[in-house]
Amino acid sequence: MPNHTPTPTDAVELTARLIRCPSVTPKEGGALVLLQGMLEHAGFACTRVDRGGVANLFARWGAKGHPRTFGFNGHTDVVPVGEPAAWSVDPFGAECRDGMLWGRGACDMKSGVAAFVAAAIDFVRDTPPEGAVILTITGDEEGESIDGTTALLDWMQAEGEAMAACVVGEPTCPNHMGEMIKIGRRGSLSAWFTVTGVQGHSAYPHRANNPLPAMARLMDRLSSHTLDTGTDHFDPSTLAVVTIDTGNPATNVIPAQARATVNIRFNDTHSGASLSEWLRDEADRVAAEFGLSVDVDVKISGESFLTPPGALSDLVSGAVEAETGTRPELSTTGGTSDARFIKDHCPVVEFGLVGQTMHQVDERVDIDQIQQLKAVYTRVLREFFG
Repeated sequence: MPNHTPTPTDAVELTARLIRCPSVTPKEGGALVLLQGMLEHAGFACTRVDRGGVANLFARWGAKGHPRTFGFNGHTDVVPVGEPAAWSVDPFGAECRDGMLWGRGACDMKSGVAAFVAAAIDFVRDTPPEGAVILTITGDEEGESIDGTTALLDWMQAEGEAMAACVVGEPTCPNHMGEMIKIGRRGSLSAWFTVTGVQGHSAYPHRANNPLPAMARLMDRLSSHTLDTGTDHFDPSTLAVVTIDTGNPATNVIPAQARATVNIRFNDTHSGASLSEWLRDEADRVAAEFGLSVDVDVKISGESFLTPPGALSDLVSGAVEAETGTRPELSTTGGTSDARFIKDHCPVVEFGLVGQTMHQVDERVDIDQIQQLKAVYTRVLREFFG
């Protein structure tokens, strides 16, 4: 009798096809069109949730509103390639060489999207679960993140769609596959300071009010302050002064203004609001001390969050260990991700590939790791519904 066993979905080939889509934020580049076609063919109900010029895709297999619904979140947008001549390969050519798949987005994170899509398609086809599988894939993670995952979550709330748990497929492993799961992320904010004094001749400083000493004092106070010593799951918060500038080319002029910017990565000791208040209090003290004005503008990119170790992290950790032989560390290190939005919807953790080449020239990923990642995601689905 003929063998009717379905051919497994090739996560490596799907990664290559996605890399060939030039989806530099906010361009869709054909990536979501490709995924929608595959998922609809596999029986997923798909909806484009575009907003603000950003393309987003929602896909669900199974009954809407089922209490056993497992979710995946990822992005198909990529950062610019930089100088194309610096690459040894076509950034969108998806060349396979030396056991690696090369191209922009290979690591961050078209491989993660491909691995989960392949795992989900094969899983619901081979062992249809009692429940539902949801994929939320955005084209705005590398950009402002205003109309990406947040748009998908807003739409889901309005439509009564919900996930019971979610994995974000960002690269999480520093050096080798299976090394780390992210169970939270630090918050991030940036603050812009403008100190305004009185311009004057540098030979007559008493007729001016120099904003630079005040700015230097303020930046020293901020950067020398210990925000905290860390918590059970987070490293100490950090503040970095990233620029100080007056735009003054003259050596005999005291400028009227000085500007500076700081970036804070903070743990769950703080909130964006509490840190904003502290920054403004420090600015007010320096303004009073020097008799000039200090304006402060703060942008909070995301609050810190933690998914406490428990059922979800145990599920993913067990799958990672079974497929890679490594028991992953539960970590909150690194920058921000779209998990900072999903944490308000359902429990969320992150697991993906080794991230050593993300955003770099000659970005690439180990082909074997893509196959391992599909196996991990398949096991997660099997154990969640099993």
